[in-house]
Amino acid sequence: MRTLEEVRSCVRGEFGEMPGRRLKPEQVQRLCGIEQTICQLVLESLVDAKFLYQTRDGAYARLRGGALFRRRAART
Repeated sequence: MRTLEEVRSCVRGEFGEMPGRRLKPEQVQRLCGIEQTICQLVLESLVDAKFLYQTRDGAYARLRGGALFRRRAART
């Protein structure tokens, strides 16, 4: 069984891999192999730490420098 800090590290890693990544809690659970209660606890702690924010649709995304990180639309 992993420690809470190991789970936090896994979740941070998933959001650190790709800028602009947005994940629903169910996706985080699958990617990190954790159960729902632990997942929610970790996500909330990362929001409190200003690492993540929750979007209107319930997904989580990474904060950058205290500001929301938004993907830029591709220019054609």
